[in-house]
Amino acid sequence: MNVGELEERLLRLFPRTDAENWDHVGLSVGDPDAPVARVVVALDASEENVREAAELGANVLLTHHPVYIKAPAAFTPRSDAAHTAPAATVYAAVKLGVSIISLHTNLDRSLDARRLLPSLTGLTAISSLEHAEEPERTGLGAIAEADGLDLQTLAARCAAVFGTDPRIWGNPNLALQRVAFLGGSLGDLGELALAAGADAIVCGEAGYHVCQDLSLRGCSVILLGHDRSEEVFVNILKDALARTGVSGDCIATIEHPMQWWTLTRGDRS
Repeated sequence: MNVGELEERLLRLFPRTDAENWDHVGLSVGDPDAPVARVVVALDASEENVREAAELGANVLLTHHPVYIKAPAAFTPRSDAAHTAPAATVYAAVKLGVSIISLHTNLDRSLDARRLLPSLTGLTAISSLEHAEEPERTGLGAIAEADGLDLQTLAARCAAVFGTDPRIWGNPNLALQRVAFLGGSLGDLGELALAAGADAIVCGEAGYHVCQDLSLRGCSVILLGHDRSEEVFVNILKDALARTGVSGDCIATIEHPMQWWTLTRGDRS
């Protein structure tokens, strides 16, 4: 199998038409005709991950986040005040012969992503968040029944399975009947959570005023950190490679701990 064929098989599983129109999915850099030697899977298409992939003997880096959304003005061998990190990543990928393929918002809309996030906290998805009234349709996020699970217990489960220190908006003793899940940025999708009757939403990140507004309107918010909420998608990527015919001994994984840290007073105000 060559790189172009691998991309084609992956996009059959996660169609390009499911991606947002602003997104950059599929092959970003590389030779479509190059035979696939080994594939490394990671959350981010960073220069560090490109170099590690090459050191592991891989010529393909498969990621969730694209190397860029908008192409840099120039591709340079370094990142500094004048040159962006994606520019150096692409430069390194070309120099080292590592192709980069990304499955981003097309993966976010998959059944795989919908099922995975709630399942990690012991809940079961009943629909997507984007199409809460049409369970058979794929879409962003997930809705799950919580059967009275309280907010603090849900937050504790999230802390354990996502390996993070969540920031929580809402009454810790609140009994939850329905919970929404969304990897990455919440944006304006909190409105869909409210419309679906969710008592809380678990997501990667959201703005202060968005969280304040949602919590005052009856939807608590658990913020995991963007990267922590989607690191688990690496498992979906690994499974997708196996489904395309890449053998397990040709797949490696780069896992990153939380890329930021939290200084806490150890109390809840």
